[in-house]
Amino acid sequence: MKAIERLLWSIALPGFGQFLNQKYIKGIIIMILEFFINVQSNFNEVIRLSFLGRIEESVHIINYQWLMFYPCLYFFAMWDAYKDAGGGKSPYAFLPFVFSAYFVTIGLMYSTKLTIFGIFFGPIWLPILSVIPGVVVGLIIKELLIRLNKTGSE
Repeated sequence: MKAIERLLWSIALPGFGQFLNQKYIKGIIIMILEFFINVQSNFNEVIRLSFLGRIEESVHIINYQWLMFYPCLYFFAMWDAYKDAGGGKSPYAFLPFVFSAYFVTIGLMYSTKLTIFGIFFGPIWLPILSVIPGVVVGLIIKELLIRLNKTGSE
């Protein structure tokens, strides 16, 4: 339960899970990076506009060069807090986090052009939706690697 709590606090704000794990320097560094990337990319304003349905407008003010750093920082902070709190002990437990970061980054890259069923999701909603295939692919690869290692050791 402790690991899940840290994970959820890291989802709320990267760095919070590290503070709860008493990893203060790491938490401060992650928080500073999160705020810096957030400000440089105009992320909060883009989120606000996306929630208001002004997605086209959000595309024009976002700084993709900065926002591309966010998914890796975000998912690393979650993984790190979860692991430090005792979670992730199974082999390859990090893979869903890694693939989520990867898929969210790809979703961000395609967020200016891609529509799904005629719906333009933009730089907030498409990356959020990209978490789902990221977690699924990560879990599948994790399971395949575990089975492969069991087969190889028998």
